[in-house]
Amino acid sequence: MRRLLIQFVIICFVLTGISSIANAQMYTDVPDNHHLHKEFTVLISKGVLTEQPNEDFRLTTAITRYEAAEMIVRALNVTTQTSTIPTYNDVDQEDPRMPIIATVTELGIMKDINGNFNPDGPLTRAQAAILLAQAFHLEGKAIQTFKDVPVTNSAAAPIQALVENEIIFVGKQGVFRPNAKMIRSDFTTFMARILDPTLRQKDPVKEVDDEKEPEPIITPTPGPIPTPQEQPKSCEREVGKKTYQVDVSVANLWNKRNQSRAVDLPSTLNPVNYDKWIPSMSLSQKKWLVGRTDTQALFGDKVTVIAEQGNWMRVALNDQYVPYSKAGYPGWVSKRHITSTTKNYDDCSIAIVTAKKATLLNKDQKTKYIEISYATILPIIKEDNQFYHVQTPSTGIKLLKKSDAKSYKKYSDVPKPTASTIVNEAKRYLNLPYLWAGTSSWGYDCSGILYAVYRAHGIMIPRDSFYQATGGKAVAKKDLQPGDLVFFAYNGGTGKVYHVGLYIGNGQMLHAPHYASKVKIEPLNQGVYKKNYSGARRYL
Repeated sequence: MRRLLIQFVIICFVLTGISSIANAQMYTDVPDNHHLHKEFTVLISKGVLTEQPNEDFRLTTAITRYEAAEMIVRALNVTTQTSTIPTYNDVDQEDPRMPIIATVTELGIMKDINGNFNPDGPLTRAQAAILLAQAFHLEGKAIQTFKDVPVTNSAAAPIQALVENEIIFVGKQGVFRPNAKMIRSDFTTFMARILDPTLRQKDPVKEVDDEKEPEPIITPTPGPIPTPQEQPKSCEREVGKKTYQVDVSVANLWNKRNQSRAVDLPSTLNPVNYDKWIPSMSLSQKKWLVGRTDTQALFGDKVTVIAEQGNWMRVALNDQYVPYSKAGYPGWVSKRHITSTTKNYDDCSIAIVTAKKATLLNKDQKTKYIEISYATILPIIKEDNQFYHVQTPSTGIKLLKKSDAKSYKKYSDVPKPTASTIVNEAKRYLNLPYLWAGTSSWGYDCSGILYAVYRAHGIMIPRDSFYQATGGKAVAKKDLQPGDLVFFAYNGGTGKVYHVGLYIGNGQMLHAPHYASKVKIEPLNQGVYKKNYSGARRYL
């Protein structure tokens, strides 16, 4: 198997082309009043589809294996430069479709069929369910089941996951027709619901004539569905101007776009899955991140959009200081990790997560929405005896256990922490594996853990060690106190700062050394740390 050096070729195929979505008609068979207009708009905006207003989308045509693979690769926003080119009997290695085929093969999403990929072969509905559930890591077991999908069917669990996540519905007839061909409109609808949870609805109960074969499309009843207008929250203000926020638990910021690898897939989805991503990486794969990811943003963090290219946005993290960007720390992030709003919640009280990780619950107080990191900050709409009702960036109000967070009227009201508080907070993360560019409790780098601990206690210090070394108050080594930040630089401490630790007293520091290490406590005055010590700063 030779190295795959083929870059992604945009194929002039049914699902390709580049244009804006300004025109209401995206395809000749998808006019502006079509009941799937919203679904198509979502996929076009995310770069999964591209409009062709003078051509048919062919809604009721069976989708092919290659067409499905192409849509999934675009939706996942992963690079198509893979480590090897697979060998298939029916697809030449120079075939322009090979980058997509190689990508889904390496991701393990699609497999060969007796040595063939069969790119033009149709997908069955069962195969499509397996493909979507696996590609987007959908899980769950629904109460309702389809009577034509026994538990022994290989697609039973994936179909259950689609039902549980409200991607498909068990209607009155209770049939899924797993062996029927998956048509293009259904596949498009399901993918749109996966990528945009606001399109998911409770079972629309579509009436079907018992004498006729059920129509293949399992979609809500055509026509706009009115939604009840909620009363404005007391601290919510409509400002009319769009602002942008992070819409996932943790978002990686890359120094270049289109760099994510197959192994990075769980960190590129929405929702992200860091519990899967970090343990799945080998040490060499973790080392690869060095110099490619720059920092991370947490759920609800405000950003300024600098540029957009394809499925990527260049943003600045407003709460992470760098001297060269007034708007904050810049980097490239997947578009699916950012959302916009015209609402302002600056008048709301805030909840700062104090638990290592906290689960946001839906309003039923039982089902999990997502898990969020330590030091995440969200606006509070109201509270009761058990929960803070917090505003999320794109999905309304969710519930945060009071035992997992502390509330304040505004960020400046957070009381100044003591040195022992800072030290004890940092010690909670001893033995946590290092993650380059990490600022979340799934994994920290040397400066990220200090940024997070201070942020959780009302002090926004700079994000990177070489900028942390310029803030606060300079402290002589003989005057070090617990809570001080100690820095290390190249050339025996006279060059550029490359590392930071937290002084905890008795000549020791807590720090996250490198990609192959964990958060640990070590002596300050031994080995390379004694040689390269360059100074200390106090932020308390």
